[in-house]
Amino acid sequence: MLKLAKLPDRTPIKLSLTVTPDLARALGDYTAVYNHAYADSAETAELIPAMLEAFLANDRVFAKARKEAEASP
Repeated sequence: MLKLAKLPDRTPIKLSLTVTPDLARALGDYTAVYNHAYADSAETAELIPAMLEAFLANDRVFAKARKEAEASP
């Protein structure tokens, strides 16, 4: 058996969403700070998936509820 497990499905799924003007500005500001901090030229749309993953990974109530839901038949 290989040490590396089979990779999960990596097929991208495109989502469209609408945000408030305040959130759009905040996301733009975050992108500017990110690009300055890392001397990068990332676009906001590239950062949003990582932001959402980090948010979900750090939400302990969500993680617990998700684990309980998976354990329930």
